[in-house]
This record gives sequence, structure tokens and C-alpha cells, in this order.
Amino acid sequence: MTEFAAKSTPQRAMSLTLRATLLFALLASLVVSAVGVYLYYSLEKELVRRADYQVSGRVQYFRHLLASEFPLSQLSHNPGLFENMLGNERDILTFRLSGQPALINVNPSRLQLPAVAPVPDGQPLTLGTVHSLSAPDGTPVRFARAAVRMQDGSTVEITAAHFMTGEARMLSTFRWQITGAVLFAYFLIAALGYGVIRRGLRPLRHMAQEATKIHPASLSTRLSSENAPQELQQLIYSFNDMLERLAEGYQRLTQFSADLAHEIRTPVGALMGHCQVALYQPRSTEEYETLLANNMEELERISRMVENILFLARATDARSVLTLTSIDVSAEMTRIQEYFEGLAEERDMTLHSAGEGIVYADAILFQRALSNLVANAVRYAHQGTAICVRAESHGKGMDIHVISQGDPIPPEKLGKLFDRFYRADASRSEGGSSSGLGLSIVQAIMALHQGSVRVVSSAQGETRFTLTFPREEHKLSQ
Repeated sequence: MTEFAAKSTPQRAMSLTLRATLLFALLASLVVSAVGVYLYYSLEKELVRRADYQVSGRVQYFRHLLASEFPLSQLSHNPGLFENMLGNERDILTFRLSGQPALINVNPSRLQLPAVAPVPDGQPLTLGTVHSLSAPDGTPVRFARAAVRMQDGSTVEITAAHFMTGEARMLSTFRWQITGAVLFAYFLIAALGYGVIRRGLRPLRHMAQEATKIHPASLSTRLSSENAPQELQQLIYSFNDMLERLAEGYQRLTQFSADLAHEIRTPVGALMGHCQVALYQPRSTEEYETLLANNMEELERISRMVENILFLARATDARSVLTLTSIDVSAEMTRIQEYFEGLAEERDMTLHSAGEGIVYADAILFQRALSNLVANAVRYAHQGTAICVRAESHGKGMDIHVISQGDPIPPEKLGKLFDRFYRADASRSEGGSSSGLGLSIVQAIMALHQGSVRVVSSAQGETRFTLTFPREEHKLSQ
């Protein structure tokens, strides 16, 4: 019981609206993140470039100042002048004679700069001559070192460094702003996307509501394509076409069930009537034998009907078990002609065949299809007429015609001849051996062979049934 309940309540899947919303929001957040990362690194690069310009410009400024205005003797007497020119409480500025202690050492953070070769005197400073390192607290530091020749001939090394404290704080703030913007964009886009997608899928929900109203009693209902988006119109058309096929199939099934009940009820009613009459009063042995013979005939009719119905039910899946062989059409037509000569003579009819050729088909089914057409012709053709079976080869295969003379078949009935249990002349078939399935079986056999069957009836009463078998190479190409 528990297992059945588990199977009958499958896990509910995520809705299409939610899937599309999450995917849309994810893609949008990725785009916003990508833009934010690009802006972040662009800003970082620009801040570093500005710091490099500041450091290199500061060193170049002091090079020019010392070379033109400040003698070496006055350099150590004015340290405050240079401290005031830095503009940052952590920035570094040192002046050092080659191989001697620093004349001026402005280094509040006591940061030990790595030993790098100074830019020689007369060579300009560029962004490529600026170096980088990290302070112990992680703050990025940009520094440059250059040499300048004083008026007295001595060489002074100028070292300037800039702590990117403000820049790092700005980048940290920008990072949090980008993170917040991405999260805000994700939720905002998710909310807006959910509303937009839900509104966009409204026609689909309307279509589903209309589909739930369709049941066997209302197969004539069709989905409306009015105001439907272009993307759903083709789906609606395909769904309506499917309903057309279902309605047609259901109508055929309903009619088939009614016809089947009618066809079985007739022989069963006859059997019951015979038995009731026989049991009403004692009968002679001869009368009982006659009754049993009549009942046996009705039972044989029911058996043939059941066999035919089973064949039609299996016909759609029988293609895989077909035994296709080369059949001599002339020999088969002669054999069938000999088989039906006795029945034809009873109605003063003649049978003759013409034509020859080879057909690639199942031998048993080929005989059954052709026999059903000949039997139908013998049953419905006028007495004293001739029935002709003729084979004709053509480029696409072979046609086998069964031609008889009888009453003209109205055009409105020609299209129904291959329906199950349909008889064009029900009065002549009532109580006979015909079940109205012979032509349906012929059509099913031809469908199995990828062929066709058609019928034409002239105003003069000539009825022609034609079996068309494709060539062997045509079948193999299918």
C-alpha cells in the first residue's frame, strides 16, 4: 500500500517560471559581477598609475631642485622643508651620498626599502622605473630611486616612496559596493524577471486550462489561437491536429465497437433462438442434427470474425515478422482461379487471369489479400458475368486488378468500403458469410507491404480493385 502511494505521488518538479527566473537572475548577476570586476581592476590600475606618476614626479622634482638651487652644504640644514612637501604622513623621502649615511631620512614607518640601483643622472624617470612592495600591514607601497650630480660634483641618491593607504581604503570600499550592487541586482532582477516571465507564460497556462476541459465527450473542442504569441501558435496548431486525429480515431473505435456488438449479437441471437426452439419440445434425431449443423455454421462465422479481428489488431505490429519472398504472380492467380471456380460456377460466372511478373511479398498474406478481393467479386458481381484478374508491371512496382461487373457503387460509398464491418449492400449480406472485414484485411495487408489498395466503379457497373506492390529495391530503401 505504501509502495503504491509512493508511485502515485511523484515528486513535484521545479516550475518553469522559477527555473527561468533563477537562470535569468544568475546570468544577470554574472554580467553585473563581470562589469564590477572590470571597473574594480580598472580603478586599481589607474590608482597605481597615478601613484607611480606621483612618486616619479616627486623624485624628478627634487633632482632638478638639488641640481640647480641647493648646494650640498645646505641640504642637511633644511629637513623640515622636504617633510612639508610630501603631503602624506607615511611617505618616505631620503637623500644619501653614495656610500654614506642619509643626509635627510623622512621615514615615519621605519620601512626598510630594498636595495635597487638608482636611475643614473641625466636619464629620465619613467613608470617602468617605479618599484613596488608591501608594507608589514599589507599596504601597497610604490617607490623610485634616482641619482643627481650636485654643483660641487658629488652624487646624491634620492629615494621617494608612497604608501597607498588612501587608495587601498578606496578600493576596499569599492569592493563592498560592488558586492552589494551584485546582490541587490540579483534579487531585483529575480523579482522583476519572475513577474515578467510569469506574465509571459500566461498564454501557456491558459492553454493548459483549456486542455484540461477536453475529454472523450468533448473531443470536438479546439484550443484557441486568438491572441496567442507566435511561439505558441505552432504548438496550438499541432495540438489541434492531434485532437482531430484523436477524435477521428475515437469515432472509428466507437463505431467499431457498435458494429462489433451488432455483428456478434446476430449469430449469438440465432444460436439462442435455435436452442430455445429445440428445448421447447422434443425433436427427432434428424431435427437435432439439422439444428447442430446450423449452430455449427454460426459458430464458424463467429470464429472467422474473431480471427479477422485479431489479425487486424496485430497488423500494425506484424511488419517485423513478415516473410518476404519472390512470388510468381501468374502461378498464384491461376491457383486462386482454380480455387474459386466452383463458387463461380454456382452463379454461372467465369474466371480468367492474365499477366505475369514477380512480386516481393509475404506469400500467405498475398494469397489472402487477392483471395478476399476475388471472393468479394464472386459475392457481389452479377450472375453470368466474367471476373478478370490481371497483373501489370510498371516502373514503381506491380498492379494486380480484380475486375467484375455488378451494380454501380455510389461515390459516397467507395470511401467506406475499407471500413471495418461496412457492407455496401447490407441486404445481400445479411445472414450470409460476409462479416464486412474482408476489405479491411486487404487494406491492412497492403499497408504491411508498404503498398496500397484502391477501388473505382464506373456508371456501367464495372468495379475495379487494384493492389499496388512496390518493387523490391523500393522497399529496401524505405
